[in-house]
Amino acid sequence: MLSYATIGVTDLEKSEAFYNELLAPLGAKTLITNERIIFFGKSMEELILAICIPYNEKEQNCGNGNMLAISPGSKEKCDEMYNRAIALGATCDGAPGQRIPDVFYGAYFRDFDGNKIVFNHFG
Repeated sequence: MLSYATIGVTDLEKSEAFYNELLAPLGAKTLITNERIIFFGKSMEELILAICIPYNEKEQNCGNGNMLAISPGSKEKCDEMYNRAIALGATCDGAPGQRIPDVFYGAYFRDFDGNKIVFNHFG
């Protein structure tokens, strides 16, 4: 069972503001913060995301094929959250749409640091 996912960022303050604004409609907010890492979620029992300055203090980078998937609950909510991400400065990495008929719907974007994220819905 997944507890949370962590992505590396270059500007903790800027990224915290972005993810707080982006995830607010899902009820998520900053829960834990220190000088290197920030956890977001609805509660400590429902953590969904952490952002961090890499522990080894080397440059943040995105892996090829690595992606964070967040399920907001419906196709309509995927569209809403994707549009919110784009309005907050993210870039499109695959417009909202049905990827596998009757099974998987996804809306892909990249944050300021190039981290790939999808809002998805199964069914």
